[in-house]
Amino acid sequence: MEALYLKDCYLKESEATVESVKDDTFVVLDRTIFYPNSGGQPHDTGKFVKDGEEFSVVYAGKFGDTISHEVSKPGLTLGDKIITLIDWDRRYLFMKYHTASHILAATIHTETGAQISGNQIGEDKTRVDFSLEDFDRELIQSYETKVNEIIDQKLPISINIMPRDEAFQIPSVVKLKDAFPPDIHEIRVISIPGVDQQACGGTHVANTGEIPHIEIFKAENKGKNNRRVYFRFRDE
Repeated sequence: MEALYLKDCYLKESEATVESVKDDTFVVLDRTIFYPNSGGQPHDTGKFVKDGEEFSVVYAGKFGDTISHEVSKPGLTLGDKIITLIDWDRRYLFMKYHTASHILAATIHTETGAQISGNQIGEDKTRVDFSLEDFDRELIQSYETKVNEIIDQKLPISINIMPRDEAFQIPSVVKLKDAFPPDIHEIRVISIPGVDQQACGGTHVANTGEIPHIEIFKAENKGKNNRRVYFRFRDE
């Protein structure tokens, strides 16, 4: 299966062929623009169109190397030629949140040396988890300000699929070396110049200027050395 979103996050529509259907509702295609639920980023929704008939896509998940799409009704069969369309507003919102979370994570790491331990993107807020012994709430405002300053620089964001050995020359990527099995020969790297380089399979905007300003509205301790901050986009 070809995951088209890995190279073009802005692709909203594509032709595809049905490769398998399970229980009438779980559909695998030869190629997909639908991002599956993974890495803290929620799945895309949208629809398939076959000869004018629409099939709503309510979920997409990754199982091994396969992305399966759950449709709302039966009717698709092996070999069908279809048009696939994603809910663009939902996807674009997640792209902006995902890139903003990279900027915030890089800012926290630069300021404190903390290692980022996770994130969860949502439609109305996003959280970033990190490992830090001391949690100084007075610094939260400074992180927010720095992130918004980076957003205002309108920095170009690049997506590069690199040979494994080349990607491991990047300090932030080599820290994750053990997370990549030996059979992974290429690594997808998201680069924000002067800010961050991270191995990531998610969808991102092409320029920081596309992201609204953020506000950090909650910070909490989640156990020993585990900290969490929540942010959302400002209404401007």
